[in-house]
Amino acid sequence: MYKHLFFDLDRTLWDFEKNSHEVLQELYHYYNLQHHGITSVEDFIIRYKINNEKLWDLYRNNLIEKDSLRDERFRLTLNEYGVSDHDLAAKLGLDYILLCPKKTHLFPYVHFTLDYLKNKYKLHIITNGFDEVQHQKIEHNNLSHYFDQIITSEQVGYKKPNKEIFEFSLQKASAKASESLMIGDDLLADIYGAKNVGMHQVYFNPNFLPFKEDQCTYVINCISQLKQIL
Repeated sequence: MYKHLFFDLDRTLWDFEKNSHEVLQELYHYYNLQHHGITSVEDFIIRYKINNEKLWDLYRNNLIEKDSLRDERFRLTLNEYGVSDHDLAAKLGLDYILLCPKKTHLFPYVHFTLDYLKNKYKLHIITNGFDEVQHQKIEHNNLSHYFDQIITSEQVGYKKPNKEIFEFSLQKASAKASESLMIGDDLLADIYGAKNVGMHQVYFNPNFLPFKEDQCTYVINCISQLKQIL
């Protein structure tokens, strides 16, 4: 039934939470944030993640630019500790972007599953991440040879769930929506976005979050379960 499989990258193949957490720990210690009155690395990471999610929501809705997102998330977090240091926020933002894409934590069985799928389907990626960052993640994790097309929202000018990025991706891959399957962790961006252009969807739900069964075509909790569907 399917000829083309489209994957999300962050939180679907690449373990964003684990990789990001590791980098934030490294930055906390490298920049001696404890000496700025930030006594708990875990509290710092929690506050950063809250600010990051708020700013990503603004970015997804085209309310801020990516450069603002990179520095502002650290500036806001530092401000919560009474630290007003724009240079430090800028250094943290730059180093985070430099270090994070080099991290190599993938979800379990990613290579195993992609090896199985590669000879049966055309594989592609559709991601909302920054263009240069996402390509680095793919290269550092030895994923590039699996995928025919790697589509980023920055390349297209539209972010998931906008139908334009899905239509662009289908055209780029010479694929029909009826012959394509979208695999992703985000019910709005990946599942609703794909459904809106007539693609079937696989909801990747490793944390067993509550959802309505009729929201997606399939649901999996481990990437290896794709073998049961395909």
